[in-house]
Amino acid sequence: MPSDIDIAQNARLQRITDLARDRLGIADEHLVPYGHYKAKLSLDYLRSLESRPDGKLVLVTAITPTPAGEGKTTTTVGLGDALNRIGRKTIVALREPSLGPVFGMKGGAAGGGHAQVVPMEDINLHFTGDFAAIALANNLLAAAIDNHVHHGNALDIDVRRIGFKRVMDMNDRALRHITAGLGGPGNGVPREDGFDIVVASEVMAIFCLATSLADLKQRLGNIVVAETRSRLPVRARDLKVHGAMAVLLKDAFAPNLVQTLEHTPAILHGGPFANIAHGCNSVLATKTALKLADVVVTEAGFGADLGAEKFLDIKCRKSGLRPDAAVIVATVRALKHHGGAALAELGREDLGALERGLDNLRRHVDNVRGVYGLPCVVAVNHFSADTDAEHALLRERVRSWGVPIALARHWAEGGAGAEDLAREVVRLFEQPSTPRFVYDDDDTLWEKLRKVATRVYGAAGVEAPAAVRARIEHLQAEGYGRWPICIAKTQYSFSTDAKRRGAPEGHVLDVREVRLAAGAEFIVMVCGDVMTMPGLPKTPAAEVIDLTEDGRVVGLF
Repeated sequence: MPSDIDIAQNARLQRITDLARDRLGIADEHLVPYGHYKAKLSLDYLRSLESRPDGKLVLVTAITPTPAGEGKTTTTVGLGDALNRIGRKTIVALREPSLGPVFGMKGGAAGGGHAQVVPMEDINLHFTGDFAAIALANNLLAAAIDNHVHHGNALDIDVRRIGFKRVMDMNDRALRHITAGLGGPGNGVPREDGFDIVVASEVMAIFCLATSLADLKQRLGNIVVAETRSRLPVRARDLKVHGAMAVLLKDAFAPNLVQTLEHTPAILHGGPFANIAHGCNSVLATKTALKLADVVVTEAGFGADLGAEKFLDIKCRKSGLRPDAAVIVATVRALKHHGGAALAELGREDLGALERGLDNLRRHVDNVRGVYGLPCVVAVNHFSADTDAEHALLRERVRSWGVPIALARHWAEGGAGAEDLAREVVRLFEQPSTPRFVYDDDDTLWEKLRKVATRVYGAAGVEAPAAVRARIEHLQAEGYGRWPICIAKTQYSFSTDAKRRGAPEGHVLDVREVRLAAGAEFIVMVCGDVMTMPGLPKTPAAEVIDLTEDGRVVGLF
């Protein structure tokens, strides 16, 4: 089987202007092309779509991720292709990849095999420059803070209470905690600082939740960057740079149109991680797709405990979006790993490990169906080492829960390999459903934490140091209690311990830090040892990515 990048480079792509016209009825003047195969949709055109009815929205989520891989984005793409094959006008709506995982451990995020969005290299690397614009807007604000302090500090900013960090789109643990302003009076005021990765920034969250340029600018102005010595909030609008930030984001704010290998239209826009941020593509992109297609297939980051919860409790709560059905992606390999099998042994049949690992899938099914109120299907992403006995056991157990299951071979066969899944999804979304939030707006911030921890994670409760409890109570008293919470925790476990596989119960959600995201309008609860600036692994993917003499990219996956 050729590599992902070989398949992508050998694909015959349609010019994006032709695809937009033929598949979506969009004329050339409504596109801003970035080369032949990617373009932005003009914001004026998006406003003209507002009176159109919405299509059906399908959310693709997954079991708790493992190093064995699950293939959530691959399944999202394959399902979109399959729905088009069975006669449903479908658009895929995805997040943009971050360079952190591309050059780190995970690799790209454009799908895989014969279920990819293309041009794969462009999408996984610089694409249309959206992340660079977000980083620049973020760092303009960071520079303005230090510049204001340097030039007299008229706002009386307490440099010990500056909470806004610089960002870059790369894993770099050495930048988590730094000292800025060294070198004497001409270089500013020395203070502790740090970097987050772009996808964890509040600017990224605002970018993905804003519904218009006016909304974007207002939210940017609302960012609380620091406190004064009198403990009053200092906002971006106080520094008078939120307008310039909006200018930097103006072009990026328009959604990006590309295609799959089978020429299904795909809108990629925004890209917060779900372990350290809210994990969904932009509201603008999803709403646009719903106006242009009968069915929109989108995804939420990592497992259903993180991405799907935030998709509903943050994105849907804020935007009015409601999914009609959900797909939970699983693999035999990953389930065996959750059942205790070592990575090196996942190619060997192990019904015992698979049986034990099904606890993880069962909890995600119970959450999606019972807590979130969504009809769902389990999509089993097929691997060649899977055995008939393993698939028989998996089918028997899932069906005993009253949940449909479909074996999907889109990685090897493209959309044709996911047609059974597509038909099951159509059956599900044609039935009435009532999506639910995990908590109510009127719940206190602490009660929201407790509900997510106990109802979704299977925890016994929540713990936090006295200073963190005091911070939560202060935010509650200041009127932020009605906002949703965004829990930043490891993606590898229902608990805050990445090594606890399966479906642990009775653990405690330990909150170590609280951040106010006043522009995004949610409260970030940082739990366990999760980092908002990841580090590179011992052998990063960057070591195998290269450029040939004829300019061809190799090693990207």
